[in-house]
Amino acid sequence: MGVSNHKLIFFFFCFVLYSCVVPKLVFGGTTTRHYNFEIKMQNVTRLCHTKSIVTVNGKFPGPRIVAREGDRLLIKVVNNVPNNISIHWHGIRQLRSGWADGPAYITQCPIQSGQSYVYNYTIIGQRGTLFWHAHISWLRSTLYGPIIILPKLGVPYPFPKPHKEMPIIFGEWWNVDTEAVISQALQTGGGPNVSDAYTMNGLPGPFYNCSTKDTLKLKVKPGKTYLLRLINAALNDELFFSIANHSLTIVDVDAVYIKPFKTNTLIIAPGQTSNVLLQTKSNFPNAKFYMLARPYVTGQGTFDNSTVAGILEYDDHQQKNPKKTLPIYKPNLPSLNDTSFVTNFTKKLRSLANSQFPANVPQKIDKKFFFTVGLGTNPCSNNKKNQTCQGPNGTMFAASINNVSFIMPNVALLQSHYKGQSNGVYSPFFPNSPLIPFNYTGNPPNNTMVGNGTKVVVLPFNTSVELIMQDTSILGAESHPLHLHGFNFFVVGQGFGNFDPNKDPQNFNLVDPVERNTVGVPAGGWVAIRFLADNPGVWFMHCHLEVHTSWGLKMAWLVLDGKLPNQKLLPPPADLPKC
Repeated sequence: MGVSNHKLIFFFFCFVLYSCVVPKLVFGGTTTRHYNFEIKMQNVTRLCHTKSIVTVNGKFPGPRIVAREGDRLLIKVVNNVPNNISIHWHGIRQLRSGWADGPAYITQCPIQSGQSYVYNYTIIGQRGTLFWHAHISWLRSTLYGPIIILPKLGVPYPFPKPHKEMPIIFGEWWNVDTEAVISQALQTGGGPNVSDAYTMNGLPGPFYNCSTKDTLKLKVKPGKTYLLRLINAALNDELFFSIANHSLTIVDVDAVYIKPFKTNTLIIAPGQTSNVLLQTKSNFPNAKFYMLARPYVTGQGTFDNSTVAGILEYDDHQQKNPKKTLPIYKPNLPSLNDTSFVTNFTKKLRSLANSQFPANVPQKIDKKFFFTVGLGTNPCSNNKKNQTCQGPNGTMFAASINNVSFIMPNVALLQSHYKGQSNGVYSPFFPNSPLIPFNYTGNPPNNTMVGNGTKVVVLPFNTSVELIMQDTSILGAESHPLHLHGFNFFVVGQGFGNFDPNKDPQNFNLVDPVERNTVGVPAGGWVAIRFLADNPGVWFMHCHLEVHTSWGLKMAWLVLDGKLPNQKLLPPPADLPKC
C-alpha cells in the first residue's frame, strides 16, 4: 500500500506540475500568457548604415506573440529608452479593456523613461494574424512584431492544414533617425523625407546597395502547402506583393476568414494583414523565385520608389549538385498607380458568412455619418527670420476629417472621460458631415485651410453605425487606409467620384461583405462601412499612413457604457501611466 500511495502522490504531483506548465494541453481551456517587453536601444546595420534604434528586447523586428483564441495576455512593457513609449495591439478588439489599447494620449498617457506598464487583455472571438506596434510619433518604424492567434485547441482552420506557417512582415528602413525626419517635417511644414528601403522581416534584400547578405530566404519543400502570415507594418506605403511562378490563395484578412480565392499578386495597406496559402510545385523546379513587394502610389508627393526582394528556395535532398547556380525568376508586379488592379482585388474579398463564421452585418442603422478624408493646409507658423514654410504656396501641410485636423491632447482622452473631466480636453461635437459641402472629387476649392481641434463623436452603447468615408481632391486625390481601433467593421460598398446617397446604397452588400479593421478609401472615391458600437471606451480612428496621422487625419469615437454590468468599461489598472 505504501508503494501505491507513493506512486499516487508521484503521479498527482506530475499531473499538477504538467497542468501548471501546459494547462492548454491538459484542459483545452484558456490560459494566461506572460510576455516581457524590454524597450532598449540596439545598434542595427542595414545598407551599410549602422544606427541605434528603439527595439523590444534588442530584436528588429520585435518578438512574435503567439496565443490562442480565448487566451489572456499580460505583457509587461519596461521603458529603458529616453523616448516616451506606448504599444498598440493592432486589430485586437479590446472588449471593455480600452486601457490596454495603447495609442498615446487617447487611451493612456505614454510610458515614460524608467517606467513600466502591464497591458492586460483577453482575445475574444478572434483568430488569425494581427500585429503590435508603437503608437506614438514615428517610433513604429522599428517597434513592431507579429501577433499570431491560433484557433481554440481542437478547432481546425476552414482550409487545408498547412505543412508550415511563416510570418512575413513588411516594413520601411531609414538610414537616419525617423524621429528627426518627422520633427523636421512638422517644423518646416513640408513633406517628410522618404525611406531608404522597404524590408521583409527587417531585411531589404538584394536590390539595394550593400544589402545582398540581408535577404529573407524562405526554404520550402516540393508538394507542400505553406501558410504565409503577411503583415504591412510600413509607415507610409501600400504594397503590391507577388511570388514568381506561384499563385497565392487568400484565406483571411485582418484576422477574419474570407471566401478563399487565388491570385498572383495582392495589395496590402499599412495596418492590414492577410493569411495566404502557398502551394509549392510537386517536383523540385531547378530554379529559385523572387518574392517582391513595391509601393502602390496614388498621391502627388515624393515616395520611396524601390523594391524589396526575398527568395523562395526549394529544398531538395536528392539534388546531385546542390551548389549548382540555379536560375532565379522575377514576378511581374502591377504598375505603381494601378488603381484598377486594387479595385478588382478588393471586390473579391468576401466574408465566409456561414453558420460557424457568420457575417453579423448591421441591417438597421441608428446613426449615419459622412466623413471627408484628405489633405489641406495650415498657415505658416514658422516665424524664424520670416522664412516661408515648405508646404503648398508657403503654407504647412495638414490633413483632416470633415475639415477638422485633430490636435493631440496633453492627457489621455479615456482617462478624462472616465473621470468626468473632459472640459478643456476634448469637445463632444465632432461634425457628422462636412459643415460646408462641396464637389469633393471635382476641382478643389481655393481655400485649402483646415480647422483644428480635439473633437470626438459620442455614441450610446450598441448604436449601429453606417459611415461613408469620402476622399477629396484637395492637394490631390489619394488612397487613405483608415484604421478603427476597438472594432471590426463590414465594408458594404465602395466606388469612385462623389458618394450618391440616393443611388449608391442600393448596391451595398449586406450579405457577405468583408470584415476588417483597416480599409483603403479609394483615391478619388468613397467607401461605406458598418459596425455595432458594442465596446465602451474611447476608440481612435486614423489614416495608417503615418505622415497623414502626423498632419491630423485622425479622430475618436467615444462609446458610452451600457446599462448592464458586462456593458461597462472596466476600471483603470493601478499601474496606468501618468502624463
